[in-house]
Formats: sequence, C-alpha cells, structure tokens
Amino acid sequence: MNARLIAHLTAVLVFCLGASMCLPLIASLYYNDGSAPAFLISIAVTCVLGGCVFLITRRRQDLHLSHRDGMVIVTLGWIIAGLIATMPYLISGAIPDFTNAYFESMSGFTTTGASILQNIEALPRGILLWRAQTQWMGGGGIIILAIAILPFLGIGGMQLYKAEAPGPVVDKLTPRIAETAKALWKIYIFLTLFQILLLLIGKMSPYDALCHAFATLPTGGFSPKNASVGHYQSAYIDIVILIFMFLGGINFSLHYKLLHGNIKRFFLDPEFRVYLCIVVAFIFLVFTDVYGSIYPKVLDALRYASFQVVSMITTTGFATADFEKWPALSQVILFISMFLGGMAGSTSGGIKIMRIILLIKHSYLEIFRIIHPHATTMVKLGGVPVSQTIMRSIWGFFLLFMGIYIVGVIILAAMGLDMITALTAMVTCMSNVGPGLGSVGPMDNFASVPAAGKWILSFGMLLGRLEIYTIIVFLIPAFWRK
Repeated sequence: MNARLIAHLTAVLVFCLGASMCLPLIASLYYNDGSAPAFLISIAVTCVLGGCVFLITRRRQDLHLSHRDGMVIVTLGWIIAGLIATMPYLISGAIPDFTNAYFESMSGFTTTGASILQNIEALPRGILLWRAQTQWMGGGGIIILAIAILPFLGIGGMQLYKAEAPGPVVDKLTPRIAETAKALWKIYIFLTLFQILLLLIGKMSPYDALCHAFATLPTGGFSPKNASVGHYQSAYIDIVILIFMFLGGINFSLHYKLLHGNIKRFFLDPEFRVYLCIVVAFIFLVFTDVYGSIYPKVLDALRYASFQVVSMITTTGFATADFEKWPALSQVILFISMFLGGMAGSTSGGIKIMRIILLIKHSYLEIFRIIHPHATTMVKLGGVPVSQTIMRSIWGFFLLFMGIYIVGVIILAAMGLDMITALTAMVTCMSNVGPGLGSVGPMDNFASVPAAGKWILSFGMLLGRLEIYTIIVFLIPAFWRK
C-alpha cells in the first residue's frame, strides 16, 4: 500500500474542502449572521493542514495507484470529509455536540438528509448554506471531483472512479477518466444552475433557491426551512423540485447522451423504462389511496402523491406533507420506495433499479431452468448478456444490504426505539433517504435517537453511499495482506 500517495491525495481533498467553505463564508458576511469567524478558522485549519501534508508528501516516486489504494482513499476521503464538515457546526455553536455534528455532516456528504436539528430556521444562514453545500459536493462525488484534477498531479484516476462508483456497471463516457469526471460535473453544474433559475422564476429568494438546488439534484433533501419544501405552499415550486429530483435519480451517462443529441438511447434504456414505470405505478397507487380520504381535490391528491413518491424513490427526502397521517397502503409504498432507489449511476441511494431488474430476471431464469434443465440461457439486459461475475456481485450486495439492515434494526430496537422507527430509521439511512416513519418521520428528526444509535446510523449512511463493498473490504484480513 502506497501510504505516501494516499496521504498526498487525501491532503488535496482536505485543502479543497477547506477552500469550498469560502461560499458559506461570503453568505455569512453578507447576512452578518455571526458565523463568519467559524468559517475563517475552519478554512485556515483545513487549508494549512492540507497544504502542509501535500508539500511534505509531494516527492514524485511510485505514482502507481492500485485498486486497494483507491479503496483506501475513497473511504478515508468520506470519513475525513465528515470530520472537516463538523468544524463550522462546532466552532459556531450551531451544533455543539460532536456526535450530532458528525451525524449532520455525514448525512450531508452522503446525501442522506437525516437531521438532528429541531429548529432549522434558527441557525445562521452561512451554516445552513454549508449544510446544503455538503450535499451538493457529496452528490457529485467529492472523489470524482478530485479525479478531474489528478492529471495535473500526474496520476491516473480510474481506480478512484471504480471505488467511488461501485454500481453494477461503470460507464465511462469518454476514453480518459479525467474527461469523464469533467463531463459529469459539467452536466451536474448546468442542471443545478438551471434549477436555480427556475426557482427564482417561482419567486423563491436567491438564498433559498441556492440551498434547495444544492439539495435537489444530489437527491439530498436538506432544506433551510423547518417545514421543508412544504413551507412555500407553491405548486410551481413543487413541480420544479419534483422534476429535478426525478432527473437526479437517472443515470448521469444518459443525461450526457441526451445533451449530445442521443434522444433515442435515453428513452430506450431498459433501466430508465422500468424506473419510469415504477414511479408512475407508485404515484397512481398513492394517488388513489389519498384521494378522497386525505385530499378532496384531484389535483391536490396528484400533486402531493407525486412529490412524495418521487422524493422517496430517488432517496431525496424532501417533504410537502406529513405522510405519517396517510393511509397504510401509501406508507407501505413509500417504505418500499426507500429500498428501491433510483438508477445505477445516479446520485440517488437504495439498492438501485438495475440491481432489482437483474435479481428478478435471474430468479425467473432459475425457475425456467427447473422446468427446462437442459436449456442454455443467460440473464440479459437490453439484449446484452450479463456475466456471472456481475450477477454474483449483485446477489452479494443484496444479501449484505439486507443482512446489515436486519442487524441494524435489531440493535436500534435494543436501544429502545419502537419497531416502526427502528425499521424505517435504518433503511432511510442505509438508502440515503432522510425521513422515515415513527419518531423520525417527515415532521420529526433524529435528535431523540441515542448517541450510540446515531453512530450506527452514520455508519449505515456511509455504507449506503459507497454501496457497501468499498467499506466491507476493510473488515476482511486478506485486504491488508501484501
């Protein structure tokens, strides 16, 4: 393991995170909210620390980045990012407790959106912007961002990309991995700016528009308002955010192809079609369930049902209604949505639609083989055979996900959480959704969860964001052997 190179690249990340605090610093100074000293201290500490380590370790020797080095850098990067993000919270006094501050920062970088804050609007605006910005950086992949500058350091980044995007298929958009990272970020920035413009047209303030755009496309869900998006009581704002949540749940390689004129490839993608069908079906079921019983008007029922289904299945977590008061069928559908997630290669969490498709296809194939034992068949996606290696990886992921989820629920229940809270808190963190049901519902928060439970849920967020394998390998002794 190349410790010098790992420290060198981690130092780059630390420095960049420190520099990124300049935007909330500017907001703090503009609004004179009193949090500017906290950002100045945080910027100074992180930039000096990152800069010094970078200079100490910059000796150019053995620049080869192995797969194992990439896994270490990615995992350390997320853990360190969570630690750095706590600094403005702790120094400003906005979140004085370290456990709560780390939970909030990890929730931000993993785009989970689970919060321990009971009165969000009471916090300084600079702090709330930093809170939303962590989700925007996490959604685009703080490691993917680093890949774009690796060529300037003379280091290739494919190992980092594989660790950061460990889904069923790593789709390189361009021949060079650095160009792929840049292409992803150009699309990400373009869509973010476009959403800000649309929210401004809807008469949302520039500050609120920036915060919500930072939390929508990355499917994060942090809002600067206590009532989340429901605060605005605007159908236009609901529709704009719904559209961009849906876009955030789509594989970004499809966005790339669509923007380059390949419209046919976009709509013929088998995963996208299943994703769209599930969203439409779930909206219809929830709509028919809440129409009349909760909302007497058709348009109101359709508006709130659509928003909450898209928010849950894309693992964003924004809320416009208290769905804990909805009928049981609607709550079950939203609970199932938390597990599913969006498409592979998107900013959403969950198991991912592609894995669900392949698991179902493989299960059907096994039944088919019982009926026709001599038939030679393979699982196919879009007419392309899927290798046994990928299928083993998907089954392994699914079993690990469900196994860790069950163990986590048992531990949370042992800590005193009621059954509904334990069941939904664990999945909402592992799938990076945000709100659950029970005492962690859309109108509640995670403040009541015991400190030990918050650390378990924080670990669950990290597992979910890096899709389990990247973290689990650290627990295997063979990983550390030469």
